[in-house]
Amino acid sequence: MNREKKKKKKKKKKSILRSIMAAGKREEDYPEVFTTKRLTVYPTTSPPTCSRLIHLSSLDRKCPALMYLVFFYRSPPPPSLFSCLKRGLEDTISTWYPAAGRLCVTPPGNKLNLACTNAGALFLEAATRAKISDLGDDLSQHNDFYRRLVFRPPADAALADVPLVAAQVTRFACGGYAIGVGTNHALFDGSSNYSFLSAWAAKTAAATLAVGRRGEGSRVELFEPVHERGRLLLLGSEHVVVVQNPQVIARMSKSSTCAGRRQEGEGSGGDGMRTMRRFMALDHLHQLIKQVAELGSSSTSTGENDLVLRTFGVGRGAVSRLKSKAAASDAAACCSSFEVVAAHLWKARTRALNIPNERMVCLQFAVDARTRMHPPLPKSFTGNAYVLSSVACTAAELQQHSLAAVVDKIKEAKRAVTHDYVASYVAALDAAPPPQQVALPPLPELTMVSDWTKTPYHKIDFGAGEAACVTPLATPLPQVAYFMQSPREAGRVDVRIGLPQRSLQAFSHYFLSEL
Repeated sequence: MNREKKKKKKKKKKSILRSIMAAGKREEDYPEVFTTKRLTVYPTTSPPTCSRLIHLSSLDRKCPALMYLVFFYRSPPPPSLFSCLKRGLEDTISTWYPAAGRLCVTPPGNKLNLACTNAGALFLEAATRAKISDLGDDLSQHNDFYRRLVFRPPADAALADVPLVAAQVTRFACGGYAIGVGTNHALFDGSSNYSFLSAWAAKTAAATLAVGRRGEGSRVELFEPVHERGRLLLLGSEHVVVVQNPQVIARMSKSSTCAGRRQEGEGSGGDGMRTMRRFMALDHLHQLIKQVAELGSSSTSTGENDLVLRTFGVGRGAVSRLKSKAAASDAAACCSSFEVVAAHLWKARTRALNIPNERMVCLQFAVDARTRMHPPLPKSFTGNAYVLSSVACTAAELQQHSLAAVVDKIKEAKRAVTHDYVASYVAALDAAPPPQQVALPPLPELTMVSDWTKTPYHKIDFGAGEAACVTPLATPLPQVAYFMQSPREAGRVDVRIGLPQRSLQAFSHYFLSEL
């Protein structure tokens, strides 16, 4: 039995090594990817008013860039796959009609909005001499070659020329294929992006059945999408926000780390309008920026500008052990996988980056505001509805705290996201200058987490079964940790994070050895 375990362990190590070696290759080390077909996919029907404008909220405007996912399939595609995907996309963007529009800058204020122009989505077919096996055994490990599996617009492209949805089907020499999808973050947040792709998959699966192919499609609940941002546009006006340093809020907007919160000591003005003295996340970020300014270049010596993307698997058994540790506290006795893994990751990352004990460190994570508002936003709301909550302490305090104590703080920060919190958050963004006018300095003391475990992309079925792997490409903020469901094991959490090369080994030790 021990010999068998050793063999499995050795085989696993070799597999990981092959994946890391593949990830270490440069993009140019792989064969070219050739585009064989390029077309624009238009809706089958016109939107309610073809030329109408959707006014975006400040949450939508935080990161107006294409965000990418690559779906890998090891088996050959059905002969009709490309045409069925195209037909499914046509039907989907007829209902999700903003996806066929374009971003634009409109007066007054020259703000970013969305014109429903029916300009369509972009669809590419491509081929490569590379084999999927060339990419390593673990496709979840980031590889620069993946950038060739998606459409990337020119850096100087005008807004009117950049599609909000772009898809590319790439056939590999081994017979497998990949579907690379880019959707603009101004259009969707993570939850609505998952709903959009699920709707597209359902339409595509129906098309594959129509041509005699086997396919069941995604087994997810589909909703009639709600595209209007009106509730969020009015939300910020509920609070008058008094901010001493609007540039800090702008930096928060740029980094997707802005969050507002009413705190004790807040009062109401004589005119009945609420005022806010401080914001939880704003205060935390302002302290981090001030800390960097006071310490100078020494705070950036952790190599934040040289990040390596890695995926770490936290198995179901490891998650259970973390929950058992957290159960030492009554408040944390019933905690989620996200809460315990986030707490463990924050402690491990802070140790790995060797943050001095006296420095302030901060954990920020996204919370879906749909159910936090009164009345709630519909589940089918397609715009951005995530705000960030925040926990902060010194590095010494973080390491002294038990896992249970850190989980308690995370739960407390999640509970703080109320209707007033969301209104304050939106008001803070509304009051800030355009995010592109300011730059956020490197902040190794800031740990950011995004929970994707409720959006199991690998289960999306376009009619040919589940994907072998679905992985995100590098995002504008590569240091963010993404928690994803794993196709390998139910209950396993895959953590994709960007880390300085010099801290990679230390993080791997602290994060994995203590599970």
